[in-house]
Amino acid sequence: MQPIEGNLPSVSLLHAVLAPAGIAVVGASADATKRGYKAMEGLVKGGYRGDIYPVNPKADAILGVKTWPSISAIPGKPTLALLCTPADTVPDLIAECGRRGIKGAVVLASGFSESGVKGAALEARMMANARAHGVRIIGPNTSGLFNLHHNVNLLALENLKPGDIGIVSQSGNMLLSLALEAQHNGQVGFSTYIGPGNQSDIGFNDYLRYLGEDVHTRVATLYVEGFRDGRQFLDVAREVTAMKPVVVYKSGSTEQGQKAASSHTGALAGSYRMTVDLLRQAGVSVVQYSDEILPVAEGLGRLQKSEGKRVAVVADGGGQATIAADRLAEAGLTLATLSRETQLKLEALLLPQASTLNPVDVAGSSDANPSLLAECMAVVAADANVDSVFLVGMFGGYSLRFAESLLGDEMRGAESMIELAHASAKPLVIYSLYAPIKPPALRRLHEAGLPVYASIEHAVRVLAALGERGEYLAKCAVQPAGPPMQASPKGQAMLTNAKEQKRDLLEFEARGLLAEHGIHVPDQRWVQGSDELGEVARHFGEQALAMKVVSRDILHKSDAGGVKLDLAGDAALRDAYQTIMANAKAYDPSARLEGVLVTPMVEKGGEVIIGMLRDPVFGPVLMFGLGGVFVEVWEDVAFRSLPITQADAESMVNQIKAQKVLEGVRGAPAVNKQALVVLLMRISKLVDAYPSIRELDLNPVMAYPDSHPHGYAIVDARIIVEREE
Repeated sequence: MQPIEGNLPSVSLLHAVLAPAGIAVVGASADATKRGYKAMEGLVKGGYRGDIYPVNPKADAILGVKTWPSISAIPGKPTLALLCTPADTVPDLIAECGRRGIKGAVVLASGFSESGVKGAALEARMMANARAHGVRIIGPNTSGLFNLHHNVNLLALENLKPGDIGIVSQSGNMLLSLALEAQHNGQVGFSTYIGPGNQSDIGFNDYLRYLGEDVHTRVATLYVEGFRDGRQFLDVAREVTAMKPVVVYKSGSTEQGQKAASSHTGALAGSYRMTVDLLRQAGVSVVQYSDEILPVAEGLGRLQKSEGKRVAVVADGGGQATIAADRLAEAGLTLATLSRETQLKLEALLLPQASTLNPVDVAGSSDANPSLLAECMAVVAADANVDSVFLVGMFGGYSLRFAESLLGDEMRGAESMIELAHASAKPLVIYSLYAPIKPPALRRLHEAGLPVYASIEHAVRVLAALGERGEYLAKCAVQPAGPPMQASPKGQAMLTNAKEQKRDLLEFEARGLLAEHGIHVPDQRWVQGSDELGEVARHFGEQALAMKVVSRDILHKSDAGGVKLDLAGDAALRDAYQTIMANAKAYDPSARLEGVLVTPMVEKGGEVIIGMLRDPVFGPVLMFGLGGVFVEVWEDVAFRSLPITQADAESMVNQIKAQKVLEGVRGAPAVNKQALVVLLMRISKLVDAYPSIRELDLNPVMAYPDSHPHGYAIVDARIIVEREE
């Protein structure tokens, strides 16, 4: 069983706020339907060991605790205030908290920036008072918080078990759902819960850092509707995931991308898919379905990681073994190839009809002795080809299904599994169809820290998360990105000139900037008049040529009739030039036409796209995927936050679903993936060297096999310049 990796050094200011020495409940009430009563109930019944200061000028005591007429009248030194009062009272109460020395305030009220202009002004006044008096704000519009290891339960939820799962959720109902699910599970417990609300002051990145530092938290779990500072969150996530797992459920998976965009990259970014890619790049385990949140959090909290994605399945039924194999393949896991030595050991344990391949099907061998399953698990766990072990079937239910006398064998099997889990670094994950009724052997496993699941799908998602985390941690230990790229005087002047003229780079300029920094682009000639075409024809000789209009005002050249292909000779170039100019003027009479660009036709290859944009939430983001005219239809793309490492670049190339396009279809040779990795790395450094590049679009880029001298050819290049609108 995996030990926890560790905790971050404590630097968060939230420790004193979330583990307060004293709590003021402002708006405490004797009315059981009010939040001010429920909070008091949670603290009193929950055994909070600090001082409780109910603030209510109309009561003498609430739940046996003396009340105080105001915050200023409180005699002790509370660290935290819970404000259960209307929104319009909050700004002045925050100032009063600050004067009283209270460090943090939980603001339950709604009616702030989420409600419109008037609420936003109220929130601004609240924050001005908070900053002036040194008070940190949780909320407003928050569901509250609890810290079970310090008996702080401001939600008054019952039957919460202290444990190692920390939760931050923008949905109070999602927290309630997880709490009820944990009660049904019986073994899952929580450390801290926080509802971030409007995040006027403290945001997701602050809460994640706190959970990373908290000694009681083994896994941080977040339900996120949207980030305010995604870039900073990713930075914190990289720190925390190096120490402990982080699980995120991001809502909004069906949201539309940006409605209007100036490039293919802009149209595809800003999406749920991009957010998921960036979170995974930072080591976060992203779950797709809400019912996976708690199972994955439990599995990662208890088991931490797997060294890889090779799984050995031990099953007592062929049907469920097949289902498990299907789900493992869909999740990107592989069935481990068991060594001949392992198979011989299994043959010695099992009946002749058993299968000793993977999945291992014991085929009735365990009917009279369920502990045999534990022996099989130990055998496959010892195989060097195996990273994790998955038990599938009815373990725990043999004594119920066959004979009560088998209970002793099942309990001995459970103890053997526990010993194996503690002795091995390889995770053991168990699915049992008897899990919902919690028979004794399964209760014993769960109590000892082995996760037991009632769903093959949940168990497989846990195995996938363990493998992903192991691979991520291994990548963290490898190569840096190398020295940065330095901006050149020529490139800087080009971008400055475009910015001053309030335009983007013309295509020949964009290609020139790429070439300036070692990125191969085909030869080109910018033609401003037909009298230059003779020299262009002589320069290129017999090569087939492409001609494209050059205009800052025409974004999609093909739509304007501004592209002609397979041209050869002076006459063909002149005819194409006249046609393109006429088409462009007809398409947009006001467009500024700055000539044409002539380049050699490139040979066919695998069409990919490479793009970059500076996302308002996550900062600079790189995109790679299947390119061409249908890029926005297929949407087969991968995103990474910049700068990237080589491992990031390699994972982008390997992530796209259309791998057959890169690996060669219908006799076509495989493309040079390493050349694409190098190109992605150079684009990452180029963007870092030139902060005024707002968007970059290379589409299509032709990808070629190893025999090609460069491995790729950039057919079309667009660079959008950052400027004041």
